[in-house]
Amino acid sequence: MNIERYSQDINKDLLNLLLTADPDLQAIEEYIANAIIFVAKESTMFIGIVVVTLTNDQYEIKNIAVLKSHQNQGIAKQFIFKAKDYAKDKGALSIIVGTGNSSLSQLALYQKCGFRMKSIEENFFLKYPEPIFENGIRCLDMVMLSAKL
Repeated sequence: MNIERYSQDINKDLLNLLLTADPDLQAIEEYIANAIIFVAKESTMFIGIVVVTLTNDQYEIKNIAVLKSHQNQGIAKQFIFKAKDYAKDKGALSIIVGTGNSSLSQLALYQKCGFRMKSIEENFFLKYPEPIFENGIRCLDMVMLSAKL
């Protein structure tokens, strides 16, 4: 498996992968337009993607998605370190990521990768078209985490 920078239009397979991590198509279309994208491929098949944005001199991981068949193999962790290295190479001192209050495994992963909880955006996910439930918990709040580089 190789992680590489992706600079083409997002195809259907990559869009479907992004939607597994963020079910808001409109939000994806907005942040993908000016994003830095890295993908992981196995042969010719995309198995993962990470989307990094730069807003007001702050790098943010907006989306990480890995095919279900390839999860729990360290791919998301590799994506996080790739995003952190990219931001650091661009002169950033930190990088942020947001995830849902119900995303327990993601919260654990980010903390294992050096992120610390920074803030909570209450009711962030109420604007999504459909309610999100994970781990038996309604996803309501965005938990923002930050990592020093």
